[in-house]
Amino acid sequence: MSAPVKPVRYGQTLRVRPESFEAYRRAHAAVWPDVLATIARCNIRNYSIFHRAGELFAYFEYWGDDFAADMKAMAADPATQRWWAVTAPMQEPYADRAPGDWWSNMEEVFHVD
Repeated sequence: MSAPVKPVRYGQTLRVRPESFEAYRRAHAAVWPDVLATIARCNIRNYSIFHRAGELFAYFEYWGDDFAADMKAMAADPATQRWWAVTAPMQEPYADRAPGDWWSNMEEVFHVD
């Protein structure tokens, strides 16, 4: 019997353009079903985005076994590409993010179940 899969927790951040925040909020109040299906198919669960003073913080759990392959599949999804085309202009990523990343990954420094 194999051990139960444990998720890898991710915290990410970027800025939302002040003039775009209300549109960003409206878009996320009605995320397209195809985009939500791709998120689930790519093994992402418990996904939340929080806002404070122009900063966005995303939290999600990855339950798969090949994050890079799942993120590649997500990026190849046509509905997700259209969604990103809508939301990307509303966002302002950090200049010091990792090459190829849009959101900046954060280091987990504490967790308790």
